[in-house]
Amino acid sequence: MKKRAFLKWAGGKYSLIDDIKANLPQKKILVEPFVGAGSVFLNTSYDYYILSDLNSDLINLYKIIQKEPFSFIHESKKMFTSKFNSKDEYLRIRESFNSTSDQFLRSIYFLYLNRHCFNGLCRYNKKGIFNVPFGRYIKPYFPEKEILFFSEKAKQAEFLCQSYEDTFDLITKESVVYCDPPYAPLSSTSNFTSYVSNGFNLDDQAKLANLAEKSAKLTSVLISNHDTPLTRRLYKGAKLNTIKVKRVIGQTTSSRKKVNELFALFD
Repeated sequence: MKKRAFLKWAGGKYSLIDDIKANLPQKKILVEPFVGAGSVFLNTSYDYYILSDLNSDLINLYKIIQKEPFSFIHESKKMFTSKFNSKDEYLRIRESFNSTSDQFLRSIYFLYLNRHCFNGLCRYNKKGIFNVPFGRYIKPYFPEKEILFFSEKAKQAEFLCQSYEDTFDLITKESVVYCDPPYAPLSSTSNFTSYVSNGFNLDDQAKLANLAEKSAKLTSVLISNHDTPLTRRLYKGAKLNTIKVKRVIGQTTSSRKKVNELFALFD
């Protein structure tokens, strides 16, 4: 039975787990340079995991849940009541999140914002300020059982806040790499790259492809992305596989349609 991540996440891989596992070789260690919400981590069975991301709030949250899950659950659950489910309270907590340097508080606020903000987006401006508006949900879900499962699974993991380049430096012959970068745009209006304040541009797409191809001399690297002429050029040295996935391309439900998802395996 598939396990859901406790965070909402743009581009989350829960619905594609079976397809990813079918394309991902089995070794002792899984390395993920773009861990995101961790759906692949939660639904695979490697001996050990090296999980990294440039989003320092995300990695801080994971480390705290790894070390002190019960304290985290006890404190964060207090904020999932009707008292805190209003625009005024949301904006107050968002401001507190953006101003505090207390890492435990930031982790609590980060989960609250994720579950109360619009569409569960994680977006920062160029100054690193979280700026997603209030989501207006009737009763935001507190993911206690998902957090507990994550904390147990995290005993097998190391969480790192660093670039994908630095994470590639950690791979060995005993590891396999899965990359889920911010996707290349399908159109000029569909590019969403603001998981962290510095974004992920087309040069980064090319750098990642080159790094994956070089690393294939040591181990296998699987990358998922949109299936576009650009990504096919970038991944020309890989084994390519495509599937159809349903995705919202615009801001309305009428723009929900199936697009091609590309898996590129360098080995």
